[in-house]
Amino acid sequence: MLCDQCHERDAVLNLTQIVENAVTQLHLCEKCAAERGIETTVSMPKHPLGEFLQAVQQQALQVPGDAARCAYCGTSLRDFRASGRLGCAHCYGAFEQSLRDLLRRVHGSAQHVGRSYHVPNPALLERDTSLGALRAQLQKAIESEEFETAARLRDEIRTLELTAR
Repeated sequence: MLCDQCHERDAVLNLTQIVENAVTQLHLCEKCAAERGIETTVSMPKHPLGEFLQAVQQQALQVPGDAARCAYCGTSLRDFRASGRLGCAHCYGAFEQSLRDLLRRVHGSAQHVGRSYHVPNPALLERDTSLGALRAQLQKAIESEEFETAARLRDEIRTLELTAR
């Protein structure tokens, strides 16, 4: 559609005016709209979150210590940030301070405060192991149709299970 004022260029702006209940529409090109004092370039309002994210990205690119490398496997801190994986067990020592900072930011603390591992009672481990072996023998006895052996194994399993309670 051509500009209603100059009839030379394509219209990029549709101007609707309402004066005393009379509606008029003008289709204007950029130049004619500028002559009337109408701004045609749409300026996007800056969003504070976008500025913040851009600043964080720039800061991440300029982190000191990115040149540090693991002496064992050669993985750099920049490689870790790109992949999210360390190269070997020695990387934990090489990048200790950076990892502590990362843990502090992600979890709120660099010290473990969750559940701790308790070594199970050796007697319980032995009982569970023997129960597993007896169940495997029972399954074999049933498959080979040795019902007397299967009944004896079943009774042994029940005895072990009852003593556990």
